[in-house]
Amino acid sequence: MKLEKNLVSTGYWLFRWRSYFPIILVFIFIPAMNDYGYVLGSRDVTTSWSIFCLIVGSIGLFFRILVVGYTPQNTSGRNTREQIADVLNKTGWYSVVRHPLYLGNYLMGLGITMFPCDWYLPFVYSLSFVLYYERIMLAEEDFLCKKFGDEFEEWSKETPSFLPKFSKWDGPILEFSFKNILRREYSSFFAMVLCFTILDLIGNVLVLGKLYIIPLWMNLFWISLSSYLILRTLKRYTKILDVKGR
Repeated sequence: MKLEKNLVSTGYWLFRWRSYFPIILVFIFIPAMNDYGYVLGSRDVTTSWSIFCLIVGSIGLFFRILVVGYTPQNTSGRNTREQIADVLNKTGWYSVVRHPLYLGNYLMGLGITMFPCDWYLPFVYSLSFVLYYERIMLAEEDFLCKKFGDEFEEWSKETPSFLPKFSKWDGPILEFSFKNILRREYSSFFAMVLCFTILDLIGNVLVLGKLYIIPLWMNLFWISLSSYLILRTLKRYTKILDVKGR
């Protein structure tokens, strides 16, 4: 099997299990948290640093929201069993970058890996992300090329894969759907806040020797958990969040 075909084949397999990529981060965090200490020895400075990390992660989440809010159904989904694309997204954020959701994922993960304030952690995370998601991107593009042919080839030649080229911006053809966001991104918000909360808890245990979470993360945790449970219930047992005509 040619190397390119082997990478694509691996990408199809990784696509199915991509939701488990964060487990890799656990093994990256273990050595970093062993040497954890407050930034400059100060809890207040550490809190300010954690807020900055949250901002970085939130930029990624906000980017995902902007993408998902304008995408039609049966595209850019969380499906894992197989690739799905009823149409080829070429407008909105897909006009400036071919994989905007993965760019959002990267920024969310980057904010989390910055939390321990160890320089090597974001570096190892970035390298792992490239090795993992590059193959998934190849598999997705293989699927899109087979399904949309010349239309995909023309779009892919003009649009960068990961780093946006804002000069290529073409406005979205659909109106922004807030329901689409509520249906699809509630778990991303909860997962990000949960990660920060756990890291703050572990860090305080290592430094103070006791269970403690600062009010910032405690409040965000309960807000995100409540939102997650409410929206998940509405999605599974009602039609309130159903999106039609997209």
